[in-house]
Amino acid sequence: MVFKPGTFFGEQPEIEVEFKNHAKLEEDIANALAVAGGIDAADVNVTVDGAGVVLSGSVGTQQEIVRATAVAEALAGIHPVRNDIAIG
Repeated sequence: MVFKPGTFFGEQPEIEVEFKNHAKLEEDIANALAVAGGIDAADVNVTVDGAGVVLSGSVGTQQEIVRATAVAEALAGIHPVRNDIAIG
């Protein structure tokens, strides 16, 4: 009997184990936002998926949005950061 590597429509399936560090990256960025000066990150959520890092929630000023993005980008490494934070 011959076994071939499993494929899905000719492509290798995405292996979830490759993304086991997403929770760690989310935690690291959330902790950095919590202790960073110039941001009230109590209402900021951090999510990491296959497309990168997503910041969502709300802060008080535009400057806090810019600062949150900078903090996340410093820790995200090669992951792109998408900022969906609103002022409110």
